[in-house]
Amino acid sequence: MVLEGDRTVASVAREFDINASTLGSWVNRHRIVSAQEEQPRPVSGPERARIRELERENAELREKLIFLKKAAFFSSETR
Repeated sequence: MVLEGDRTVASVAREFDINASTLGSWVNRHRIVSAQEEQPRPVSGPERARIRELERENAELREKLIFLKKAAFFSSETR
């Protein structure tokens, strides 16, 4: 109600019989968490290198999987 509407923390707190400072801290905590989730963390140099290494390894493993599937297909045809 506070975040999506135009109601004040005090009016919502009164309606639900909650301490206004408690509700205010919940709203502030939610705003902080939401802002952190929206902003991706920048990737450092070592992390970027590790990501490239993992992407290269992933591509290599995909190629090997395709090869193995083809080999299994052809070996099952000859039986």
